[in-house]
Amino acid sequence: MSLRVIVIDGEPDRAAALTEALRVQGYTVVGRFAPGDDLRRHVVDLNADIIVVDVDSPDRDVLESMRDVSLEQGRPVVMFAQDGNAETIRAAIASGVAAYVVDGLRPERVKPVLDVAVARFAQFRALRSELDKARASLAERKLIERAKGIVMRRRGCDEESAYRMMRRMAMDQKARLADIANRIIDADELLG
Repeated sequence: MSLRVIVIDGEPDRAAALTEALRVQGYTVVGRFAPGDDLRRHVVDLNADIIVVDVDSPDRDVLESMRDVSLEQGRPVVMFAQDGNAETIRAAIASGVAAYVVDGLRPERVKPVLDVAVARFAQFRALRSELDKARASLAERKLIERAKGIVMRRRGCDEESAYRMMRRMAMDQKARLADIANRIIDADELLG
């Protein structure tokens, strides 16, 4: 299946050359825009899989737009640029650019660079998903521990008994333990 690509380039001749290089490599270019266009809307409207940017040097507005596309829209961004300044590269990577290629674009490099960018982006998303799950699990653990403390204080029982009571309540109500913990905390705050 051919990846759907949006090309971002302010120079029409260079954009046409990039579009042709992508087409030859088997990609489907679904849109070509200048930096500053409403990229977020274009990505959604055109259902793009990847964004390829060709600029001399990315400015702040381009990098903010790339952050929106990469982090909020969940699309990999590949940037071909002339600017090899370390600070510019760091800023591009921090904005979510999956691959930053200095010294412009050569047609024979397009496919390998895009393949690596897509793979790295998928790996990044998987790691981010794992991190989000771990954070959510930790937050739930904290809620459960807090609720357990409330039950122990109110019922005058030990930790194991408080946990068993909460678990039994969760099973009886077919609810998650974290939801029961939230209810206990809310009730405690209401009743003081």
